[in-house]
Amino acid sequence: MRLSLTPGVGNTSLIRLLTAFGSPEAVLASGRTALMAHLSAAQCDVLLAEPDAARLDAARAWLAQAGNSLMTLADADYPRALLEIADPPAMLYCKGRRSWLNQPSLGVVGSRNATPQGVRDAEAFAHALSDAGLTIVSGLALGIDAAAHRGGLAGAGSSVAVIGTGLDRIYPARNKALAHRLAEDGLIVSEFPLGTPPLPGHFPRRNRLISGLSRGVLVVEAAPDSGSLITARVATEQGREVFAIPGSIHSPLARGCHALIKQGAKLVESAADILDELAWQQRLGSPVLRQDRPEGEHQAAYPLRVPPEAPSDPVLDALDGAPTTPDTLAQRTGLTLEALSAKLLTLELDGRVASLPGGRYQKIH
Repeated sequence: MRLSLTPGVGNTSLIRLLTAFGSPEAVLASGRTALMAHLSAAQCDVLLAEPDAARLDAARAWLAQAGNSLMTLADADYPRALLEIADPPAMLYCKGRRSWLNQPSLGVVGSRNATPQGVRDAEAFAHALSDAGLTIVSGLALGIDAAAHRGGLAGAGSSVAVIGTGLDRIYPARNKALAHRLAEDGLIVSEFPLGTPPLPGHFPRRNRLISGLSRGVLVVEAAPDSGSLITARVATEQGREVFAIPGSIHSPLARGCHALIKQGAKLVESAADILDELAWQQRLGSPVLRQDRPEGEHQAAYPLRVPPEAPSDPVLDALDGAPTTPDTLAQRTGLTLEALSAKLLTLELDGRVASLPGGRYQKIH
């Protein structure tokens, strides 16, 4: 902990020091001459100076709280998946059940400004994959991340949140209740020291751990410049599978997924597609031989609560899945804007249509 709290000595330097000296004690017992072979003069000055007693005391007080722990490269339960990546964190702050880090996992990421349909898809996929025995890993952001965590917690497995701040901060604050659920039934982890604010540069670093912990990464919705595409790129570099859910050609949040599919990501329409690609033969913790699966089990692996068949509705029929303006709907249905507005309000209250930014509407499947 003292090494990790040394200003200016980042994870790469820590790994280099631990590799060279063998242990934190050996690093701290070394003199300037030995350290200069691995650090700059400024880094040596800080490392050889007295530690920040206030920060160490604050960290010790945090560790004394139930459910809080530190995980280092020297620990037997350090996640094996992270040992495969180029720059594993030398230390992780953990809040919750750290045993989830060594369970087979799948990353689920996507837009913070997700559509209602995207949120439903992320939660349903995560729930199904959790029921199949995979831990759901995401980043505790709004939108797709939060939905993925909810789905993972609702399934037979659980969920792990990798965050870009210190573990004594909940960011964004709107996910405070979800963070408490993860701390109780799942896990929250961070490589950043306590008190670290949500700085922009921390989230790309966080993303490499989401993919690093996972067998593959599913992108649900993503704009062309989305941070989720960074996670997908890093996943490819780490040798992980990348999956993407396609969307309407008219939706900006589908363009990132379509770009990934063009680059070789696996197009998926159900959780079963992911399980097949991973050759996953485990369900609820028990081995399942594929040849023994009954007919239609793939459909059961995607547990959507589908309402009873509703009568055909001209407005719903006019919504083809893409975000659509009222003017376009009026042309397709022949309804006046006033009648259409009343109908859309009724459908929205029934949970069958969602209103989107820009005055558009989308059918919820």
